[in-house]
Amino acid sequence: MKKVSILSLHLGYGGIEKCVVNLANILCQRYDTEIAVVYQLYDTSVFELDPRVHVRYLNPNLKPNHDTLRKAFQCKNPISIMKEGTLSFKVLYKRRKSIIQYIKNCDSDVIISTRDIFNYWLSDYGKDGVLKIGWEHNHFHDNYKYANNIKNSAKKLDYLVLVSQELQKFYQKELANCSCMCIYIPNSIDHIPDTVSSLTEKRIVSVGRLSPEKGYLDLLKVYLKINQDYPDWKLDIIGDGVEREKLEQFIENNHLKDSVTLHGYQKKDKIDSILHKSSVYLMTSYTESFGIVLIEAMSHGLVCLAFDSAEGARELIHSGENGFLIKNRNIDSMVLKVENLIKNIDERKKIGEVARNSIMKYSSEVIGEEWFTLIEESGIYE
Repeated sequence: MKKVSILSLHLGYGGIEKCVVNLANILCQRYDTEIAVVYQLYDTSVFELDPRVHVRYLNPNLKPNHDTLRKAFQCKNPISIMKEGTLSFKVLYKRRKSIIQYIKNCDSDVIISTRDIFNYWLSDYGKDGVLKIGWEHNHFHDNYKYANNIKNSAKKLDYLVLVSQELQKFYQKELANCSCMCIYIPNSIDHIPDTVSSLTEKRIVSVGRLSPEKGYLDLLKVYLKINQDYPDWKLDIIGDGVEREKLEQFIENNHLKDSVTLHGYQKKDKIDSILHKSSVYLMTSYTESFGIVLIEAMSHGLVCLAFDSAEGARELIHSGENGFLIKNRNIDSMVLKVENLIKNIDERKKIGEVARNSIMKYSSEVIGEEWFTLIEESGIYE
């Protein structure tokens, strides 16, 4: 049996980490699969991992100190800045040393990198004959410095896998003079429920990290206007992050405590339960590479709306058919569309049915075959 290794920063909460676990669960059906993890944030992966997948924590007692370093600078405490700065340097040094050592000693036939910095190290230290794959999840969102870094990190790799067709076309041009081939393989949904939401519950839902790029303050502004006309419709937000206090303050200031629930991070069963009892899904992200939460919501038959600034949403949603894209981040336009759906359950059911059917191509079985084909037709199995 051939061996595949995936390089991961951690196995805590995060979109990339969820995709790493999903892919490992697919690959272990055919290969000896290992995830090499830099930081052990929790005792086990927060996402359900197939017991056949091996996890190797490279630094069991090492954790990043971004938050404490940032607070030290905010407080302008020179002693704390020096202490946390020194610790940050040690953390980054150990991260680099541990990944490079793993790559040098790795006995895998295939190594999949999930970060640009890992791409560089895999290129420089990966053994000859090992299939080297970069896996890029983020959209550069007009940040061409970031895009150029991805391009440079992937030049010496065998493949760069992109999760959207838009990104695949872009990097294919950027890497046209390099040996690295750009391949489009979208992310997969790990489970498609047998039944769908009735769409009769008066609930709106959104799932994601509570960080600025996800636009949750805009979501609350959208909901505030909906709540004024339809106070019996509630909003569930699943996830946690640095903007939680801001969101809580907005909810408090606008008297929405009885209408909005911030659930924090939740396990998959809880998320599925909330999705199944909802009728409308809203995404207000400024940027989104793929939007796996969208296909999860669609799998429950929910009507999904997103601002078209979220690039990944543009690939998943065909506006007016399986959901709705709102142009120019226009809050009033999103409010109007949601209120139309609130008033028309037949349209909700029609759009929801098309949405569910449209995501079947992202099942783990379908996406798994694309990964198997990439690995087995690369030449290392000849």
